[in-house]
Amino acid sequence: MIATDRLKANPSYLSIEALTVAYGATRVLDRVSLGVERGEMIALLGSSGCGKTTLLRAIAGFVRPESGTIRVGGKDITHLPPEARETAMMFQSYALWPHMNVADNIAYGLRMRGWTKAAMAARVADMLKLLQLDGFGPRPVTQLSGGQRQRVALGRALAIDPHLLLLDEPMSNLDYKVRLELRHELRALQQRISITAVYVTHDREEALTLSDRIAVIDAGRIVQVGAPEEIFHRPTSAFVAGFMGADNAIDVTQRDDGTLLAAGGGPGARVRAHFRSDSARLETGSTPSSGPDLVLSGTIEQAVYIGQGYRYRVRTPGGDVWVHAPDRVPEGTPACVVVPRQAVLLFPPEPPDSATTSAMRPAA
Repeated sequence: MIATDRLKANPSYLSIEALTVAYGATRVLDRVSLGVERGEMIALLGSSGCGKTTLLRAIAGFVRPESGTIRVGGKDITHLPPEARETAMMFQSYALWPHMNVADNIAYGLRMRGWTKAAMAARVADMLKLLQLDGFGPRPVTQLSGGQRQRVALGRALAIDPHLLLLDEPMSNLDYKVRLELRHELRALQQRISITAVYVTHDREEALTLSDRIAVIDAGRIVQVGAPEEIFHRPTSAFVAGFMGADNAIDVTQRDDGTLLAAGGGPGARVRAHFRSDSARLETGSTPSSGPDLVLSGTIEQAVYIGQGYRYRVRTPGGDVWVHAPDRVPEGTPACVVVPRQAVLLFPPEPPDSATTSAMRPAA
């Protein structure tokens, strides 16, 4: 309710207020409120099934909400059909017409709006230049690479000069190298033309790279909104911490002076510690003095080569944790994982009936 009241007092260019979407008895979105400023790109980040694509499709008009409102520039578009919303959407598949060439695909939305041939040709030329596709107009889209098709789909979306650009994981079908290149191109283009954009992704690196702000969604609710640096370094919940890469999670004891000890290491409050595997270090031999750092003693159970060193799964009395190290260490070696105190994120412990700490999988 506080978030909704704030949106009403200071309406954003795109203002979503208490939006609820249900399929039968299942609530896919539960009173979601979000504001997006003019010229801002915001990423909707979450795992599969969390509701992020449903929220995007509700903005586009493809999903009818059960309750709540969507406004753009102060205009209520909640119940308008998609073609009346002045939004453009890019899909995962790009949805290009295979029997049309590049120019005709870009001009498709303009043709549906009754533009003249001369006006369409001028607009298509502008889009080809903007997207670095000069000379590609006559080429069949079936002869393009994945990255070039993505540019054509973007050109078709931008050609109609939409109020909002909506992107549903448009790079998920591209290989990693092309994705990296196009992320930066898309971000630079969005900033240059100052279009307001909402970008759906399950890839945290993509969200961090592309967006001005990130909205993390879990089970149909927005659990944190903030700048990429804030979401990454200052997550407000264990869920967000884990999703943003601090996926090592283990119960520890926090003493009155703030010192952290492995669970059972002495009197104090039990808390849940999250940390990233690349923020810790692996030490073998004698157990180091902890000082302010968290020291977890155990045995190396698994070693995974990741190109720039190794990623180790270390079994400790409190559970398995992962850590990066540059050198090869044999499995079965006694070792300690040392986590700098400033790299530890603390949250309330899991309820007693929750699943205990399990072995973490190596991150992709």
